Amino acid sequence: MSEVQLRGFGWRHAGRRAWAVRGLDLHIRHGERVLLLGPSGAGKSTLLAALAGLLPEDSGESEGTLEIDGLEARKARDRAGIVFQDPQTQLVMARSGDDVAFGLENRGVPAGDIWPRVSDALDRVGFPYRINRSTAALSGGEAQRLALAGVLALRPGLLLLDEPTANLDPPGAELVREAVARATGPETTLIIVEHRVAEALTLVDRVVVLEPGGGVRADGAPEMIFAAYGDKLADEGVWVPGFSTPPVKAATGADPDLVRAEHVAVPGRLAPVSIGVGGGEVLAVTGPNGAGKSTLALLLGGLLAPGSGRIEAFGDRRPPHRWRAATLTQRIGSVFQNPEHQFVTSRVADELALGPRRVGRSPDEVRRIVDELLERLRLTKLAAANPYTLSGGEARRLSVATALATAPRLLVLDEPTFGQDRRTWRELVDLLAGLRAEGHGIVAVTHDDAFVRTLADRTVPLGQPAPAPLPRRLRP
Repeated sequence: MSEVQLRGFGWRHAGRRAWAVRGLDLHIRHGERVLLLGPSGAGKSTLLAALAGLLPEDSGESEGTLEIDGLEARKARDRAGIVFQDPQTQLVMARSGDDVAFGLENRGVPAGDIWPRVSDALDRVGFPYRINRSTAALSGGEAQRLALAGVLALRPGLLLLDEPTANLDPPGAELVREAVARATGPETTLIIVEHRVAEALTLVDRVVVLEPGGGVRADGAPEMIFAAYGDKLADEGVWVPGFSTPPVKAATGADPDLVRAEHVAVPGRLAPVSIGVGGGEVLAVTGPNGAGKSTLALLLGGLLAPGSGRIEAFGDRRPPHRWRAATLTQRIGSVFQNPEHQFVTSRVADELALGPRRVGRSPDEVRRIVDELLERLRLTKLAAANPYTLSGGEARRLSVATALATAPRLLVLDEPTFGQDRRTWRELVDLLAGLRAEGHGIVAVTHDDAFVRTLADRTVPLGQPAPAPLPRRLRP
């Protein structure tokens, strides 16, 4: 187990005016289990990266001190294990078992101990495949379980979790919470960032609320924090348990289909499915991890060719994946499960300008579109920031904004509410409701039950629950 001590700690990313965190005084004792709360952009993910020793000196400016067991965080990396918001960023091997073993081998764990620990970690997170499963074939949620297994196998004294259940279906999320509960006995210190606050409370005994701009707003037992600050936190965007979200449903029926898929399938990724969405409706695609939801989103977005079946859209006789790029971006906007996979520039404003420029908008039109989207998605202060320095919630809003930049009639969104606090979640829902009212069609792949209840006009569930974990050999 590890002890954490911060005194006046602050960090500012290179090229940013505002500090991600500043003036942070915090003491976390051995074996404590702490939930970090705060609005999107309050610095929660930055703080976890700092604790993991993952903020290089040349990537920003720091102040104050941050110590783990009396050591500078960079010198205590072997005591901490972190699971990022995007699990793909920490998968490094081609096979799942090898990926879990990679960290153990680098730590010098005796060879005879490695594969039993790999098998144990995979079982604890409910990983449903054999150890030779390709990491490239995993869904986002499955990759998240694998990343957690890789960290648990190291048995860190300080376990850092950044939205560990964000991409998981409810059964998968419960498996992960159970695995975390088993891994956080008296010998493990836990710090977790999680927007599913009600579910996370079973794992923690202390809540720390970060003040946007610097310092700690509140610190104490969960029941005390929510009794004293619950209303204010809810107003500021924190997902306080007990606050409901009223539905926003369509006032009129949908227009004829914008896109229709007939018996489309991709071998090994998506079983045959037929689906259509029209203008003026929100269609939610739900189902367990590995059911093919993200694959379906790529098919409907014209970014993947089906292995079988056919897709028709916008009355075009050619399937969307055969359209010219300019035609596709003007008709269909896609938001990937991992926002950074679609960023190609080094400034937020340039990212938003890219699409309109490519479809021939004038410089004045481009500026107007960029300014409107920055304001609409609460990104104005980040216009000059590098997209890769944004928090998970900010990156998700930027990815939605880039999809809107060419004003497509159809939006295909993969986990659109990932990483959002309560305020920005509501703003995204209202934005999508407004687009629906204007006649846009929206397909949303989601595990967010609140999003489905609040906005979806129809729901299409895919697949069946993931199979029980298969027996695993101790060696590949």
